Amino acid sequence: MFSYVVRKVLYGVAVLLGVATLVFFLFTVVPGDPVRMMLGQRADEKDVQVIREELGLDKSIGYQYFSYLNDLSPVSFYKIKENQKEQFEKYKPYLIVAEMSDVAVLLKFPYLRYSYQSKRPVGEILSEAFPNTLILAVVAISIALILGVTLGILTAVANNSVLNRITLFITTIGMSLPSFFAAILMAWIFGFVLESVTGLSMTGSLYSVDDYGSGAYLDLKNLILPAVTLGLRPLAVVVELTRTTLSEVMSMDYIRTAKAKGLRKWRVITKHALRNAMTPVITAVSGWFASMLAGAVFVEYVFDWKGIGVVIVDALDKFDFPVVMGAVLLIGVMLIIINIIVDVIYASLDPRVRLQ
Repeated sequence: MFSYVVRKVLYGVAVLLGVATLVFFLFTVVPGDPVRMMLGQRADEKDVQVIREELGLDKSIGYQYFSYLNDLSPVSFYKIKENQKEQFEKYKPYLIVAEMSDVAVLLKFPYLRYSYQSKRPVGEILSEAFPNTLILAVVAISIALILGVTLGILTAVANNSVLNRITLFITTIGMSLPSFFAAILMAWIFGFVLESVTGLSMTGSLYSVDDYGSGAYLDLKNLILPAVTLGLRPLAVVVELTRTTLSEVMSMDYIRTAKAKGLRKWRVITKHALRNAMTPVITAVSGWFASMLAGAVFVEYVFDWKGIGVVIVDALDKFDFPVVMGAVLLIGVMLIIINIIVDVIYASLDPRVRLQ
């Protein structure tokens, strides 16, 4: 298992290198001058040239590319004469491993550079936005998984026409409603029309400020509407997949053998059938969770949820390329981690899966 995980990690690093390369060249050849966006179209040409030199935009594409990879790498090489030691402060936390003539070897966290607009470190911007999206995605996928698997099991083993109709209604609504329309509808019905009953607001973030401005406090009720809205479509997929795969597994020979041994119906379902039926469900859930981490832009905008999707859209609108590139790399890392976890779960759920 250890060697398998190591191979997957090395493969993930190669994929991440490819993503970083694609993102760099994509945003390097994009039309539009970020320096002009920072200073305005009427800025003095000398000021524009100074900023371009400061950001390294006056160098060749090859130099910029390898400099970008050097910043991302945890082990980096820098010319001391060019940067000076006091400028290493921007790479905090860092450790100078070795100094060879005019070159320093640094051990550090990946450096995502600074925002063109706010002058803040990109890592700091993403660290503020990403937890909000992560919490929203985890709660939404948990709702979809728990309710979806439960309804899928009930519809697969119980011949209840009323329950089947309710489940069919849920899956149809969940798959047919676009996310932006579902968000507007949920906000209007439960946050405006029924506000006196639900006590929910149309907009709000994870932390709210009290009326006296004395400080922020955790406001979990603001999480309900965006999480339910974001979980509608994966809920429909999980219900249908669980029902279909469980019905198929229940007709197999080893299930009939377990029943013939006198095992109880729910023990047969939970111990034998459900384990094999969960493989496609895990695949679907991992894919949906990854897409949620990529940014549920419409849901975040409608409910004013300050997540990474909103950060990406704002950065694209302002030509703030370091923020966009850092966000895409962060999403890529999360996708790789999720894929590795899913592969390990496959091996534990289904004994037919072989690591080789």
